[in-house]
Amino acid sequence: MICERDIDLPNGQRLHVAEAGSGPLMLFLHGFPEAWFMWRGALEKFGDRFHAVAPDQRGYNLSTKPEGTKHYRAKALVQDIVQLIEALGHERCILVAHDWGGAIAWNVAAWHPERVEKLVIVNAPHAVTFGRELATSEAQVAASAYMTLFRQAKAERVMSEDDFRRLRTMSFDQWAANGGPGDAATLAAYVEAWSRPGALTGMLEWYRASPLHPPEPDAPLPVLDPEIFRVKVPTLVVWGERDHALLPGNLEGLGEVVDDLRVVRIPDASHWVIHERPAQVMGAIEEFVGR
Repeated sequence: MICERDIDLPNGQRLHVAEAGSGPLMLFLHGFPEAWFMWRGALEKFGDRFHAVAPDQRGYNLSTKPEGTKHYRAKALVQDIVQLIEALGHERCILVAHDWGGAIAWNVAAWHPERVEKLVIVNAPHAVTFGRELATSEAQVAASAYMTLFRQAKAERVMSEDDFRRLRTMSFDQWAANGGPGDAATLAAYVEAWSRPGALTGMLEWYRASPLHPPEPDAPLPVLDPEIFRVKVPTLVVWGERDHALLPGNLEGLGEVVDDLRVVRIPDASHWVIHERPAQVMGAIEEFVGR
């Protein structure tokens, strides 16, 4: 049974969480433009032997939405997760994450390895390989062009027009066309989450705060020290290879910054592989968690 509650963190943020079961902590992080309920099936599946928890991340749905881009930088978002692990009564967790959730999970594992027993990443590039691709791959720069819009002041207006038409097109419509849930109730849940006061701005602030984006004249790409982002915990990466925004080149050289790496590729799935091929994703996670 899935229950929901709010958790106040020492840093002043309040995260809404859904949880099921008891046992070791298994924490699920969503990305853009989602919410905790993208992980409903995972909570039901793993709640039989884990304390399975999925929060709405800062800026999203029912969690707090601080004003100002500075509140969405990586260190603050990582702090949310570390403090959430403690607030849930655990010292460490199995961390599972998609998209922007994955970007933060990579950093949690690199900077706080004592908090992560195992790491599962779904279609979320490591900072070092993503930075390299943005610097060297014209195809990845083109695929990431949407980030330039998301960083602009007009983004809220553009993305909310016609009842969030562009958001629906880039997410719900894509996965519904490739085997994912396309029912009215699912769409309504997403539109409700996007419509909450301050939510769209909070969601977009993740892009505005990130130093990794297509090169801009006044915002050059940073030079990252691979050792600062090295991940030493056992890691599974699941990748839908039809991802139009995050190209498979992001997997090249990943073993150079991840010491214990396993990669599962799903050729016929897109960025929204969790919706499109849930049995394959959950099966890969279950095998990895149990090994």
